[in-house]
Amino acid sequence: MTDLVFVFGTLKEGFPNFTTNRGKRVAGEFVTVERYPLYLVGERFSPWLVFSAGEGERVAGQVFEVDQAALDAMDVLERVTEADGYRRVSIAVERVDGESRLALSVQAYVKAPEHFRAADVKAGPLSEYTMAHAALYRSRASAG
Repeated sequence: MTDLVFVFGTLKEGFPNFTTNRGKRVAGEFVTVERYPLYLVGERFSPWLVFSAGEGERVAGQVFEVDQAALDAMDVLERVTEADGYRRVSIAVERVDGESRLALSVQAYVKAPEHFRAADVKAGPLSEYTMAHAALYRSRASAG
């Protein structure tokens, strides 16, 4: 069985944590159907998609088809079992570069609103995590 995962930050193709993403990319560019706040947060400039639908922007990203092993690897990277880690939730995205606007139900890694502190924000809300943003990112190991 496979799942679809929407990646908007360091797990995107060509970005710092893409080596953890073992999925097969679904053709096209996608955006969230609802608006969500995407920020660069903390000294590591981590991309946070805060799970507050209706706030922020429609966020751009990529969709990958992943098996359970790939999903497990992403869960470890995103620290889903840690109190301050990301949460994997279902959201809707739609393709923006094709004729079809059919919404897809996908998994995405988000931060709970209660973990968000405006004082920690370095940039945002953003509609897209870019290579310029990725250049600021520091992995947990390098920040250590």
